[in-house]
Amino acid sequence: MSRRWWVIGAVALVMALFVGWSAAQGGPGFPLDDGWIHQTYARSLARNGRWEYTPGVVSAGSTAPLWTMLLALGYVLHLPYLLWAFVLGGLSLLWLAWAGMQLWRLLWPDFADRDWLAGLTLVLTWPLVWSAASGMETILFAALGLQIAALYGRTAVQDESPDWKAVAVLGFLSGLLILTRPDGMVLVLLVGVGLLLLPGSWRQRVLAGVVFAALTAVPLLPYFAFNLSASGSIWPNTFYAKQAEYQALLATPLPVRFISLLYFSWGGPAAGWRGISSAHLLLLPGVIAAGWQALTADWRSRLLVRTLPLWWAGGHVLLYAWRLPVTYQHGRYLFAALPVWVLYGLAGWLWLLGRLGNGRQARILKQAAGLTFGLLLLLFLLLGAQSYAADVAFIEGEMVDAAHWLAANTPPDALIAAHDIGAIGYFAERPLLDLAGLVSPEIISLLTDEGSLAAYVRASGARYLVTAPGWEYLNLTTDPEVQLVYSTDFAWTEAQGVNGTAVFKLP
Repeated sequence: MSRRWWVIGAVALVMALFVGWSAAQGGPGFPLDDGWIHQTYARSLARNGRWEYTPGVVSAGSTAPLWTMLLALGYVLHLPYLLWAFVLGGLSLLWLAWAGMQLWRLLWPDFADRDWLAGLTLVLTWPLVWSAASGMETILFAALGLQIAALYGRTAVQDESPDWKAVAVLGFLSGLLILTRPDGMVLVLLVGVGLLLLPGSWRQRVLAGVVFAALTAVPLLPYFAFNLSASGSIWPNTFYAKQAEYQALLATPLPVRFISLLYFSWGGPAAGWRGISSAHLLLLPGVIAAGWQALTADWRSRLLVRTLPLWWAGGHVLLYAWRLPVTYQHGRYLFAALPVWVLYGLAGWLWLLGRLGNGRQARILKQAAGLTFGLLLLLFLLLGAQSYAADVAFIEGEMVDAAHWLAANTPPDALIAAHDIGAIGYFAERPLLDLAGLVSPEIISLLTDEGSLAAYVRASGARYLVTAPGWEYLNLTTDPEVQLVYSTDFAWTEAQGVNGTAVFKLP
């Protein structure tokens, strides 16, 4: 038990490292503009009990309502919003470690006394820490997913009729998973299939599936009803807007997209096949070894216990390869798969090293392997903290800076057209025309046609246009009647040769 306290201490240390490093570089914040989107929704929910992004306008633009509600609790309790977001992220990281340790003891009972090693490795894997300190829902999503996998595994290994209480809890947690991110449907469908393979009669298994589906629907039905009334679809606007925005990436064949994203999620580089982005790439041989053992074991037992996490992680990557094959922001959309690769990689390596025996050379090799991985894990943790601080500084120097200027220099009723609306929505609190379509769904069909989008902005009555790095909107900004009134001139962005955030006054 004492070693498990190491996991708790490690969570506190890594969160302090990332947030403290960022604060020392220029102040705490979020490494993504999307973090401010969640804060804006949460503040509105706490203020007036309505799901609004701009005051008085109901919006179906949130893909993470559960996370938003948790953030809103901080506003209700009058807690510092940054501190509360970091506390939620740290608790979610700890939950991820506990759930991973539960899954570890279930799948690899021979290594049950090393569950602390699994939990500690998860906590020290830098993309997961980055996610925990990002103000985003991804780490909660991963923790919920691992917990569901562990609970399903405990239910499936019982040699008796289904545990109805466990099935009901599985269903309710699955509903919460989708409320955290819609891509949780991958794991929910896998669990549904797995319930049909449980011990017991066919009638009992079908009934277990019905109970599971009914309890999954309980938290989802209000969410679907709200989205349907607000936007005409059961899924939020973001679900469609992101896919439309990056549709050009789908020209690459799906198998190529999948293999590329899969390798990146294993810890490879964001592009190409050379390099390493995280220390868990060294665990890949273990993933293969443990994965093969899991496949053979489930094939013999005709169950979905040992492979369910693998199918989930692989299916999650496949989903994004199919609809949104992006690797920006350190591959944050793929983070949910990382804990699975880490757990299977560790278990597989322990099995491989165990086959070497206990001779002197074998002991030296085991110690060298463990020391090498541990040092690289810590090295990448420090590099990750540095990247996190740079990401926060970028958002503060670009999006937050422009938002403060808008708050101080524009009329409260001025309609602002902007691509990145997070910080603007939070700090400026102005009417918004969202050029990414998250809270302005009418824009989604225009995202691939810059001319039509520019015409729509001109006809909308927007008084200001806010560009973003990489999004210049030349059809608008080169108009001689459009006037540049503010530019962030952030040094890092200029050094990359990319346009910075700028505010233009429209005619």
